[in-house]
Amino acid sequence: MIAYETRLGTISITNEYLTKLIGNAVSSCYGVVGMAPGGKRQRILGLLSKKEYANKGIVVRGNEDSISVDLHIIVSYGMNINAIAKSIVNKVRFTVDEAIGIKVEKVTVKVDGIEE
Repeated sequence: MIAYETRLGTISITNEYLTKLIGNAVSSCYGVVGMAPGGKRQRILGLLSKKEYANKGIVVRGNEDSISVDLHIIVSYGMNINAIAKSIVNKVRFTVDEAIGIKVEKVTVKVDGIEE
């Protein structure tokens, strides 16, 4: 959770909110088929539950000054992966900055699969 003080009070932003915000932004990018589990915990949750999670495949680290985002995606066959990754990085930075005003220092995009 990220929390910081303003003149009006304390603002708290949960990791769940950030991952859902970023997940929705990434899912709307052209060429992205879906998200892949990003770690052991997400893989286990995926096996135990059939429900799709908007925060699957997203790891957010940071503080009130800046955050780093790791994404695990699945792309469409025949798409330019470099162009998709650049689009995702720009979309994530813009969305987070517009929604909460925190700088996104680094976005790491890992392609975990290609789907036809």
